[in-house]
Amino acid sequence: MLSPFQRVHSMRSLLLVVLLPGLSFAQPKVDPAKPLTRIVFGSCNDQDKPCPAWDAIAKQKPDLLLFLGDTIYADLDKKQKVTAELIKSKYDQLDTLPAFKILKSTVPMLGVYDDHDFGKNDGDVKWPLKDDAQKILLDFYNVPLDSPRRSRKGVYHAEVYGPPGSRIQVIMLDGRYHLSGAIKGKYDPRVRTTPYIPNSAEDATFLGNDQWAWLEVQLKQPAEIRLLCSGIQVLSEDHPFEKWMNMPNERAKLYKLLRDTKAEGVIVLSGDRHLAELSMSLDALTYPLYDMTSSGFNQATPSWRPPERNRHRVAAVPFGNNYGLVEIDWSRGTSPLVSLQLHDDDGRTLVRHDIRAGMLKPSEQAAGGDKFGDKAAKLPEGVISATEALTKVGDEVTMQFAVKASNKTKDGKRLFLNSDADFKGEQNFTVVLTGAILTEGKWKDADPATFKGKTVRVKGKVSKFQEKPQIVVNDEKTLEVVE
Repeated sequence: MLSPFQRVHSMRSLLLVVLLPGLSFAQPKVDPAKPLTRIVFGSCNDQDKPCPAWDAIAKQKPDLLLFLGDTIYADLDKKQKVTAELIKSKYDQLDTLPAFKILKSTVPMLGVYDDHDFGKNDGDVKWPLKDDAQKILLDFYNVPLDSPRRSRKGVYHAEVYGPPGSRIQVIMLDGRYHLSGAIKGKYDPRVRTTPYIPNSAEDATFLGNDQWAWLEVQLKQPAEIRLLCSGIQVLSEDHPFEKWMNMPNERAKLYKLLRDTKAEGVIVLSGDRHLAELSMSLDALTYPLYDMTSSGFNQATPSWRPPERNRHRVAAVPFGNNYGLVEIDWSRGTSPLVSLQLHDDDGRTLVRHDIRAGMLKPSEQAAGGDKFGDKAAKLPEGVISATEALTKVGDEVTMQFAVKASNKTKDGKRLFLNSDADFKGEQNFTVVLTGAILTEGKWKDADPATFKGKTVRVKGKVSKFQEKPQIVVNDEKTLEVVE
C-alpha cells in the first residue's frame, strides 16, 4: 500500500502522463554520433520508499543514466524466501511508479546489479539464483534477445559514445556473478559489525577469467574518457565493509591492467555505501585516479553521521540521499573540462570537483613495484607481501614491502617500519626493530631516514600489538634492504 507521500508523488507524476498523451514508454537510445555531456549515476533504491531523486534527475535532462546496483531490494523482508519471481516482482513494482516510468521513457539507461538486486546481501558466486538475476535485470533494461549480454555469464557490458575526439567509454563491471567468498574477522564493537579481512588467495577473484579477458579488450578501445563502473568502491581501503581492497591481489591486478593497457581518461564510479564521497589516489596509476561514490537514491542515512575512514577522500557527503553527475565541456579542445558532482535528491549541488581530461593520461613513469601495490606478483618464491602478512598472525613468514613511513621512539629503543604512509591504517603492517639490532652490527646507527623509501625483506613471526599485526626484529640477520 502506498504511503500518503507516495500517493501525492504518484498523482503528480500521473498528471504528467495525462498531459503528455503521446509519450512512448519504449526505452530511448543514445545517439552514437553525439557527444555526451551529462551522465547521471547512482545506486541503492528501495522500491517501497519515496524517491524524489527521480524528479530531480529528470530536470537534469541527462544524456545517460547509469545504475550501479541495488536498483531494487529483493531481500529486505526476512520472512520471504528470495525467489526469481520475487526479484522480478520488485523490478515490476519500480516500473509501475509514474515518476520512474517517465524517466525510463525519456533517458537512456544502463545498469548492473550489486548484491540486493542480485538477491542476497553480499552475494557471491555461490548464489543459486545468479542466472535468474541476470536474466531479470536484462529484461528490465530491455536488452535485445540477440545481445551478447544474453549469452555471457554475468551482466558486464561496455559502450563507446560520441565521435573521435569526444568519445566516452562506459564500462559496467559485474562484481557478483564470479565473486569469490569473502573472509570475515571477529565482531568489532567499535563499528558494530564483523569486518572483512583481506583475502589474498591466488584463486580469489572479483570478475572471473572471462570478464578479466573481456576487460582487457575494452580498455584497448579508443576513448578520451572512460567511466569504469563498479558496484563497490575501488579506492577506499579503511572501512570494514565490502570493497575491492578485501581482495588486494585483485585490486592490484586491476591497477596493473589499467597501466599495461595505457588506458587514458579512467574515472571510477561506484555505489553501495549509502553515502556519497569523492576519492583520489596518486599511487594507483601514473595519473590521478578518481573514485566517485553515489549511494543511495533513497537509501542513504538521513541524519548526520561522521564520514567513514578513507585516506583517499577528497570530499564527503556522509548523509542524505544523493546522485552523481559527470558533466563534460567538450568545447575546451584536446583537454575537455570534466566536472565530477554529487547532488542531493532535490538536485542541489553538494560537491563539485573539476579536472581537465588532459590530466588523465599515462606518463612515461615506470610502472610496477610497491608504489603501485602489485609487488606481490613479482616477489621471489616463499616471500609474501605486507598485505598477505596481515592474515598470517602466529605464522613464521618471510615478507617484503616498501617502507612508506618510519619513526623512532624518543629513547631510541624502537624503530618502526610501516608498509603504509598512514601507520594507523587498517592495511598497514609494522616491523619493529628493537634490542641488539639497534645497538650493534650494521643497523646500530639506523634512523627513520635509513629505511624510508627502501624495500625491505624481513623474516619473523607475525604477532599482534593492540590488535595490529607486526613482526618484532632484534637480529640483523633477519632484516635486509633489497633495493
